[in-house]
Amino acid sequence: MRDVGETSADAQRPPISALVTTFNEERHIADCLASLDWCDEVLVVDSFSTDRTPEIARACARARFVQRTYYGSASQKNWAMDQTRNDWVLILDADERCTPQLRQEIENMFRHGEPVHDAYTIKRRVYFLGRVIRFSGWQHDRVVRLLRRDAGRYPNRRVHADMSTRGPAPVLKNSMEHFMVDDLLAYSRRIQRYSWWGAAQAWREGRRSGPAEVLGRSLWRFLRTYGLQLGVFDGMRGLVFCLLQAYGTYLKWSYVWSWHVNHKRGIEPPLPSFDDSKNTWRGLTEIETGTGS
Repeated sequence: MRDVGETSADAQRPPISALVTTFNEERHIADCLASLDWCDEVLVVDSFSTDRTPEIARACARARFVQRTYYGSASQKNWAMDQTRNDWVLILDADERCTPQLRQEIENMFRHGEPVHDAYTIKRRVYFLGRVIRFSGWQHDRVVRLLRRDAGRYPNRRVHADMSTRGPAPVLKNSMEHFMVDDLLAYSRRIQRYSWWGAAQAWREGRRSGPAEVLGRSLWRFLRTYGLQLGVFDGMRGLVFCLLQAYGTYLKWSYVWSWHVNHKRGIEPPLPSFDDSKNTWRGLTEIETGTGS
């Protein structure tokens, strides 16, 4: 919400909708919403949380709270962007924060009207058990999260989908904060869930798995993140974190292998639901091919 004492230039800047997707984030949702209180609209899209997330979000007077079945981050964010009221959208997950520095950079960029580009990439500062992970493959973590809502769409993937944009999406100077891991048990369950979703995506794409995927990809994931991407310098957190990433890779390709084995035995894989509604993915082809307006 804009301050009473805002300047005329501030008052004329294009309004921004903040979009927050969430599931069982009672620990983080209040701080996330507080970091967005400068936006003109805050839309919370919840995936039917079973903790206090809905109660906390509804208690935020400025937040508009809706619930929708979760078919993956890409589907949820595409659908949610279509529900916002303003042309410009800032996207966060509930375990992320817009820092004061990032807010100031965005507001300065919007102060004199429409920005030069239609989309912008934001760096993320990742926290693991209360401390920033400086390496381990996350030192260059960045995602497209500020855009004109008709200038970008996520591809139809159940997990790990990067937004496609119309035109370039330059990187902003300041970072958001991402409190990715607070509880190792909860995070290991998330790794298992993401591995299942990734395996389901691979199955839909007709991918197969064998020793090269189960062993080779898992081993390479650890060596790459812990060695080449300097996870060793993150200490014990780096070791645990990089092993968890390798474990996720192992699970994904083991699932794919096991499903092919069972398919020959007449047992179909337990795939999650996918969002195949054309409306969710509308405009994606035009953006990817550059044929849109």
